[in-house]
Amino acid sequence: MKTTISILLFACVCVFTNAQASTKAIKVEVTGTGSPVLFIAGFTVPGAIWQPQVNELKSSYECHVVSIAGFGGLEPVEFPWLPKVNEAIANYIKVNNLQNLTIVGHSLGGTIGIWLASQQELNVKKLIIVDALPATGALMFPDFKPENLSYDNPYSDQQLAMSDANFKQMATGMSQGMSINPDARQQIVSWILEADRKTYVYGYTDYLKLDVRENLKNITAPVTILAATQPYGEETIRKTLATQYENLENYKLEVATGAAHFIMLDDPKWFNEKLMQELRAHD
Repeated sequence: MKTTISILLFACVCVFTNAQASTKAIKVEVTGTGSPVLFIAGFTVPGAIWQPQVNELKSSYECHVVSIAGFGGLEPVEFPWLPKVNEAIANYIKVNNLQNLTIVGHSLGGTIGIWLASQQELNVKKLIIVDALPATGALMFPDFKPENLSYDNPYSDQQLAMSDANFKQMATGMSQGMSINPDARQQIVSWILEADRKTYVYGYTDYLKLDVRENLKNITAPVTILAATQPYGEETIRKTLATQYENLENYKLEVATGAAHFIMLDDPKWFNEKLMQELRAHD
C-alpha cells in the first residue's frame, strides 16, 4: 500500500513539475476583443515587436502576444527548451479555448506556427507565416539529420565562452543581413544581447533540430507566407520556399521586394496591409 501511495505521489509531482515548466516557458499578453489572433515572434525577439500590429487590430481582434523564456528579459527554462515552448503554447490554446484561431508567426515563430496548425485538435483557422521555414537546419546542412545535432559542439562552446564585446560584434554582423533599416539593426542587436546566453546558444540548436516538413501534410487551414527578398533575391527565395514547402498542398505567397528578414520593421506599411488583408479574408 505504501509503495502504491509513493508511486502516485511521485506521478503527481512529475505532472505538477511539467505543468510549471510549461507555464514558465512562455508569457502571453492579451489585448482587444474579437476573433483570436496569436502572435509568435522570432528567435531572441520579445513579443513587444508586435505592438504596432496589436494597436491596429485590438478594436476588432483579441490579440494574444507570446513572449518566450530566455528572451526579452524573461527567465530561461531547462533544456530541451523548444519542445517546452511548443507544448506551452499548445496548452495555452487549449486551456483558453481559442476557437477558429489565426496564428501569425515570424521566423522561429512561423516554424512553431506550422507545428501548431498541424495539430488538428487546436482548431487553427488561418496560418500567416512571416519569412519562416519548416526546416531551417535543412537549409544550412546539406546532409541534415536532426538527430546529429547536439548541444555539445565546438561552435556552441565558442559562443558560450565569447567576451561580451566579441558577442556584440558577432550580433552586429548578423543583424546586417536581417534588416535594411539601420535603426532596426540596432534593435536586433539589442535583442540578441538581452537574450540569456545559454538559451541563445543551445536554443538555436533546438531551432535547427526542429523539422516540421512532414507536419505540413496535416495542415488543412489556409496558409499565407509573407517572404522577404533581401539580401538573396526573389528568384532564390522562391526556389527555397518551393523546396521547403513542397509538402504543403496549397498556400498563398506574398513577396516583399523592399525588405529583409524583419519585414515588419523594414516595410511596415506593406506588412500591415497584407496582414489586415489576410485577416479580413477569413473573418
